[in-house]
Amino acid sequence: MALCGGVGAMALPSELIVHIFSFLSDRDKLRASAVCSRWRECLFYPALWTELKLRIGGGCNDSSSEESQKLEFLMRKFGSFVRELQLEIAPVEDADGNSQLSERWKNATSTYLDQILCVLTSIRNNRHLQNLSLYGDTFVLQQEGLLDSSNLHQIHLGDKKINEIQRLFMEFLSNSRQLRWLSCSFMLSLVTPCSLACLSNPSAETLHHLSLLDHQLGPLISPSELDRFSTLHSLALDFSDFKSELCDLLASPQRTPLHRLSLLLNGAALEFKGLEGTATEDDWKSLVCVSANLRVYIMALEVDSSELLRVLKPSLPLERLHLDSYSTLVTDGTLELISQQYNKTLTHFLLLRDGPDFPDLSINRNEDPLVLLAWRCTQLAVLVIHGYIVWSHNLVAISRLRGSSLRTLTVSEESIDFDPDQSLYIEGDPVHNLVKEVSLGLGRVWHPCLDSSIVLCEPTQHFHRELHAFSTGS
Repeated sequence: MALCGGVGAMALPSELIVHIFSFLSDRDKLRASAVCSRWRECLFYPALWTELKLRIGGGCNDSSSEESQKLEFLMRKFGSFVRELQLEIAPVEDADGNSQLSERWKNATSTYLDQILCVLTSIRNNRHLQNLSLYGDTFVLQQEGLLDSSNLHQIHLGDKKINEIQRLFMEFLSNSRQLRWLSCSFMLSLVTPCSLACLSNPSAETLHHLSLLDHQLGPLISPSELDRFSTLHSLALDFSDFKSELCDLLASPQRTPLHRLSLLLNGAALEFKGLEGTATEDDWKSLVCVSANLRVYIMALEVDSSELLRVLKPSLPLERLHLDSYSTLVTDGTLELISQQYNKTLTHFLLLRDGPDFPDLSINRNEDPLVLLAWRCTQLAVLVIHGYIVWSHNLVAISRLRGSSLRTLTVSEESIDFDPDQSLYIEGDPVHNLVKEVSLGLGRVWHPCLDSSIVLCEPTQHFHRELHAFSTGS
């Protein structure tokens, strides 16, 4: 079919061209816009850009400049009417361990601030935006103290930019009219304890999901502000911010029952934000009494077993648990508690450790707490293990106990060990036999994970993405 001369595709009505282009990805839409002026006009029709999902950053000056230009173009074109905006800002590489901010860090931080200013300037008057999800992958930088307010004076106009970012964010909240999803994770100095007071009353009545994560600041929402959001279905907070007062408020029978609660427990931040005043066993009982279908997702980063035992209350309806660490160890007693208390609710269990050694959780090779967890937790559907020894015969036992109901069984090859006493009675290659037996137990083909980097993803990014799926019930 000819594409020029007033026939073929060029002769189609604009409405039909727009419909055809609606099947293209965002990247392909931008490429197609370079074909001709008519396609460009059709491709920038607002109905084609109701949703934007962007990941930018990384710290390389050349790529950052190019990505900033793309971001500026997209936000200038669509920021005023887009209905769903998901933005992830990629991390910056290590600054060679220097205690002072290097030029690379300064440039990356300045770029980050400029990009957030660009986004907020474009959406501040957007009354149709329903879903806003912002993830600043600056968690590692914050942990090292490199992105706190004391260093902003080293960034050109840093203090002024931060103040403008906070003002624009509050202006957006006050202008919004139908916000349903608001998620801000590790966004440097974006949300303050005063921000949500600016959210308009119409949006307060339509808001179904709220996520506020920042390990340095204190609680970003007060009970009085949370009380305005009476229709919340899902909530994500730092565990240290989930105080008894908030739990009591959510347990009010006058509110819409809460369905999903995601909590991030960061061991490195406990010295700044302790567990004092967090929800007690009685608080959880009251909440579950009102929200009978409530399910909880917890990620614990570098948290020792004593702290875990403080937060894992018996009445907590735990569905997903992710334990991630480098130096701290999970004990067999902790796993025993988890398997006993949450045997009816636990569906996802991730046990990850990025340390140099691989400790053995079992008292002996035939008494593995992970096998007991697989036996007791009858709803277990996802099990991911790296950084701890898993004996091959115990892995076979897990596959047989849960069978095809265990949809995901991911164990890194480095974590698997073979009992020499067992190998005496098995002929052939032990790895081949393991793959065969586990595959038979699961009822599908299975292989150990050969690339540990697939398992060891950046934990806060994993939490941000997983809580989205968890909160939407997927």
